[in-house]
Amino acid sequence: MTENAGLVGRERERYRLDGLLDEVRAGTPVLALVEGPPGSGRTSLVDDFIERHPTMRVHTASGAEWERHHPWGVLEQLTGAVTGSGDAIDTAHAYLETVREPTLVVVDHAHLSDVDSLQTLSSMIRRAHDRPVLMLWIVPDVLPASVDDDVARVLAVHRGTTVHVGPLTPESVARLVLVHTGIDLSPWTAHRLHDHTLGNPGAVQQLLDEIPHAQWHRWRERFPAPQQVASTVQRTLASCAPATRDLVRAAAILGDGAHLTVVAALTPTDDPIPLLDEAFSTGLLTVSEERGVTTVSFADPMTRATVTDGIGPAARHDLHARAAELVDDEGRSLFHLVSATPTSDGALADRLDDYARERASDGEWRRAAEALITAGRITPDRDLRTQRLIRGVDALIGAADLPQAQTFVPEIESVPGGPMRNTVLAYLAIQRGRAAEAHHLLTAAWELGGDPPSDPGLAAMICQRMVLHSLARLRGDDLVDWADRAASLVPENTPAAVEAAAIRGLGLGMTGRIEEAREAYATLPEHTRLGAQSQRIRMAEGWLALVLDEPDRARTELEIAEPTSFRGGSLRISLWAQAWLARTQFVLGAWDDALRTVDRAAAQLDSTGLDLLRPLVHWTGAQIHALRGDWAASREHILRGRAGVNDYALMLVPSCISAAQCAEVAADYDSVLRYLEPLRTLQHRAALDEPGFWPWTDLYGNALVMTGRVDEADAFLTPHEERAVARGHRSAKARLGYVRGRIHGARGDIDAAQESFESALAELTPLPLPYARARVNFAYGQTLRRAGRRRDADSVIRTARELYSTLGATSITARCDRELKAGGLKGGASTTGRESADVSALTPQERAVATLVAGGNTNKEVASELFLSVKTVQYHLTRVYAKFGIRSRSELAARFRQEQ
Repeated sequence: MTENAGLVGRERERYRLDGLLDEVRAGTPVLALVEGPPGSGRTSLVDDFIERHPTMRVHTASGAEWERHHPWGVLEQLTGAVTGSGDAIDTAHAYLETVREPTLVVVDHAHLSDVDSLQTLSSMIRRAHDRPVLMLWIVPDVLPASVDDDVARVLAVHRGTTVHVGPLTPESVARLVLVHTGIDLSPWTAHRLHDHTLGNPGAVQQLLDEIPHAQWHRWRERFPAPQQVASTVQRTLASCAPATRDLVRAAAILGDGAHLTVVAALTPTDDPIPLLDEAFSTGLLTVSEERGVTTVSFADPMTRATVTDGIGPAARHDLHARAAELVDDEGRSLFHLVSATPTSDGALADRLDDYARERASDGEWRRAAEALITAGRITPDRDLRTQRLIRGVDALIGAADLPQAQTFVPEIESVPGGPMRNTVLAYLAIQRGRAAEAHHLLTAAWELGGDPPSDPGLAAMICQRMVLHSLARLRGDDLVDWADRAASLVPENTPAAVEAAAIRGLGLGMTGRIEEAREAYATLPEHTRLGAQSQRIRMAEGWLALVLDEPDRARTELEIAEPTSFRGGSLRISLWAQAWLARTQFVLGAWDDALRTVDRAAAQLDSTGLDLLRPLVHWTGAQIHALRGDWAASREHILRGRAGVNDYALMLVPSCISAAQCAEVAADYDSVLRYLEPLRTLQHRAALDEPGFWPWTDLYGNALVMTGRVDEADAFLTPHEERAVARGHRSAKARLGYVRGRIHGARGDIDAAQESFESALAELTPLPLPYARARVNFAYGQTLRRAGRRRDADSVIRTARELYSTLGATSITARCDRELKAGGLKGGASTTGRESADVSALTPQERAVATLVAGGNTNKEVASELFLSVKTVQYHLTRVYAKFGIRSRSELAARFRQEQ
């Protein structure tokens, strides 16, 4: 069945209406307002509700401007009877007497109804008692000034029960366009259309009908207003005094947030206040005052678009030319000059190019992109115009606006291959996670323009992209090599050199050159720590601090690197910072903060199309939700962060670790091994195995032990232990130490096991890593219990439980409870709340095994959960069957159900 375009994004509102009907069916009469702005689809929503419940009796009426003073006009529509002042209540009462099955009463445009009808209907619902009546009054969320005061008061009484039909989300706007026209908008275009229409579905559908379908996949500087909106705004503007119209047009040229002093200077008036007052009273402009500065904006983007489009070409050019002299910001001045220039202008294009270079040197890629693309449009020379477009697209990618950059790709691909073209297309391929494509393009670019370097600046740019490509491949050696090449080609303050230097320390860290990595950041020139470029350095330093067991410093650096508003920073770098900030918050135990960071970054990823970071962002969300028992949310993050062996290593590694960590929470150790197998066989593994970068080795070693492959675990663990000791990496030694403790325990050497666990805990003592301590204690307690040291095991597992409980890790807390119960000491949690004589006859170990088997677990799953061999599980199960006098798992499950 085809989806109704008018109901896209209205799942919440439909659910709300269904809930009101449930109340009515349960015997509670309801009167609710269905409110929202014009064009939001209020009436369509109610019509859909009627269609979905065909057994309801339905009575409808509608208010009208010319009938609102006709007493009881709406009531007459509903009842079909002419009503006078004396019998209105009787009419309503008689109507109620006919109600036996669920009945819907709808009053559309209730704000235009006569007050007598509304008062009578309100009284009727109060007296309906248990009659199954649902009354819906459809009204705008903001009542027009022309609404009668008495009607407004009646509506206000009933605002306690409201179905609000709000704006669509950008995602719903994209779906609406797809349903309405079959056009699949890019996320960038969907967000711009959402912002332009304020998510109003009526306005979106009008634009879809008015703009030719072929134009939706092209780059548009701005959208027009729908004709219906434009007509209303034009009538309002025409009703204003001529001087007020001039003020509004000046504001439209300057844009939202323009200072009143600048607007007034662009308007032929000595006193702008009366003009501003008229524009405000008609709803054309809004006014804001803060710290003595008055700024003006438009009621919505469509109003400004209408006013701008209504200014004639000559007047528009004149206003822009004068505005260029009035505004303080250099970039805005240049853009006004472009709008005042009807033809190509090489000199002005050169000024924009210079401005773009300045912005790029500070890492302000959004402004650089706008300047370059605009410069390209007014450049007379075709080759130079193409080069500026390519550079503009490169800046868009730097600003993480991949969907907009993608709209220019066909034009760029039509240009003959060259080093700049290939470099920019490679940059886009990197951000989209296309490793092979990026490698091919960058190699070709270097062969054409880097070796030997015909243009040092371009060669340095290729090197800088090779740095990012190497980072995504987790090739620290190549990263350092390309960063050094970039530094040798251009001055240290150029963007390519600064960005390469910002990442170089991570490459050193990946290759085990830790002290050199620290020194690399300590000796960076001071100028690189100013403005937007500092964001890159902060992000990299924060990532390295997390790797080096300094999570508090990592959090500080990453929190500074995240925002972009005040330093003009890059959203692309902000997303890197947020991904690592979430990991930092996780290891520090601030899991609620980590989930907020993940949700924020995930929403931004969806709008940017930056797939390279998708697995990294969703990794933390998947792990926390699994630990907290929300498996649906965990699976969603795993799916959204999934990567394959042909993707970048930076994508594959967190994707595999994420799935393995969630499998470990479920005690599914065979799956842990399966998910981590691609990492075990990865060809270039220096960064993967470097302590602190990627926490996978303890996951894999632990799963080997838990699946009985103890000798394999020993052989696997040894080189990693040696490397962690050589680096002096505390948390890595602790993680590997608890696996070593499990190995000793599995081999029956409990003294060596205790020594390993205690050593692991000692390594963690000075570190603020609660989850890491909980894992070590849990493994320690399991090992002690298996060795028969139940009292010691009880104490250690209780410590683990307390840590897990504080973090909200309910999945593992429940496993701790089962361990405590299996230990059989006083204080273990009871799973049934009461036990019959039969159940009490079981030993603690038998009871733990029986509980899990009765819950549907296989013997192998029970063995993994309780850290036992499958043979031991079978032995206990046989004894349970004998004590209960049963012979099957189904009988065991039935017996345990009886005990609940």
